[in-house]
Amino acid sequence: MKNEFVVTAEPREDKGKGASRRLRRTGKVPAILYGGDKEPLSIALKHNELLWNLDHETFYSQVLKLEMGGKTQKIILRDLQRHPSQPRILHVDFQRVLADEKLKVHVPLHFINEDDSVGVKQQGGMVSHLLTDVEVECLPGDIPGSIDIDVAELEIGDSVRLSDLKLSENVTLVELALGEDHNSVVLTISPPQAEEPEVDAEEISATGEEAPAEGEELGGEDKE
Repeated sequence: MKNEFVVTAEPREDKGKGASRRLRRTGKVPAILYGGDKEPLSIALKHNELLWNLDHETFYSQVLKLEMGGKTQKIILRDLQRHPSQPRILHVDFQRVLADEKLKVHVPLHFINEDDSVGVKQQGGMVSHLLTDVEVECLPGDIPGSIDIDVAELEIGDSVRLSDLKLSENVTLVELALGEDHNSVVLTISPPQAEEPEVDAEEISATGEEAPAEGEELGGEDKE
């Protein structure tokens, strides 16, 4: 079941870097709302509410509900600017959503039964993720919250490609639509990494080098 996220906003008149800094000092975040059949609109968000929403991965790809001035409209997150060293959001871009207009969004991949897969549990292999999300195109009402990949039956050497993902018929993978040569690998089951063998004196002697005598270093000189 998808979460329903509500973003509370208010219009803002002041623009520019100075106005944005003043806004941030009051615990709010400057944002822009664009798209649809309306002009771009500068808005302000509550910083703490935004941070709480951003803790949920589906907030980044799902259709959101914007409440402003007693009215609601559907939007989607398009861009996010974070402070480089502090847990602060500096600016946000939202796009208006129209019910009959397709969107391109990134949807997270969920890998199921990794530890219990044949290749890991029985054969000692490792799961290697090459992708953690994929870009899909569909109508707003068809956006999946996530795409599940069950790896329980995979063995060492097996892999999952974009064409193996199970999607509804109304959802298209953007990359795969470009052609079969874009059928990227999503996940593989790799064999366990071989441990480096320990090299002893007998092995060194077999290479033609004289093994060190007791009390000597490999260079042949006595320790002081």
